[in-house]
Amino acid sequence: MHLALVKADNPEFPAPHAALKEPDGLLAVGGNLYPSTLISAYSQGIFPWYQDGEPILWWSPSKRCVLPPAEFHISKSLRKQLKRHAYQITTDINFAAVVSACAESRGAEGTWISDSMASAYVELHKLGYAHSVEVWDRTRLVGGIYGVTIGSVFCGESMFSAVSNGSKIAMAYLCQWLQAGGYSLVDCQIKNDHLLSLGARDISRKAFLSLLETSRSTPLAWPQPAAIDWGGD
Repeated sequence: MHLALVKADNPEFPAPHAALKEPDGLLAVGGNLYPSTLISAYSQGIFPWYQDGEPILWWSPSKRCVLPPAEFHISKSLRKQLKRHAYQITTDINFAAVVSACAESRGAEGTWISDSMASAYVELHKLGYAHSVEVWDRTRLVGGIYGVTIGSVFCGESMFSAVSNGSKIAMAYLCQWLQAGGYSLVDCQIKNDHLLSLGARDISRKAFLSLLETSRSTPLAWPQPAAIDWGGD
């Protein structure tokens, strides 16, 4: 198996199952970040992920980390924080600021959210494909998440926290709103301990693509923010 080259002037992706085993999921190189290219990729279960200075790399890992909105795990400490309503939660109020904060939060570790990536997702947002959830402390943005919608799937790209549990608060509201809006899945792409603590789990590429095939033909309106009763212990 070899790494496929995606032409910038005519981007076509190979089948996801053609991805390399090592590094796991690396499928193709090249192409562009035009809205049509990104939507085509996400619709096929493929996403871009690369460091600044590298060519565009496209991925479809053998295991996909996913989170059905109804299965979001709220710990006792998070529920107490949510019930205090100490922050204001909005959606699509300042998408670009969330993307920028996600990039800055990586600090010295570096980030895949280069200027060109940020610009590409801001353009997707303008076209109605990408959305954000913001957590505010008065006028200060203290948490958030952004991603791309494909049918009834929300493909999460990145999130950040500037206060304790800032990203978890954003995810809690996001999952509640997605569930109310009929969305079936949050695509978390690659697992980490933070995502697993929120209820995410790995499924096979085949299972994910099957879910995506069913879900992408169900276009849904982006849910409007609504008050949530965080009752319980």
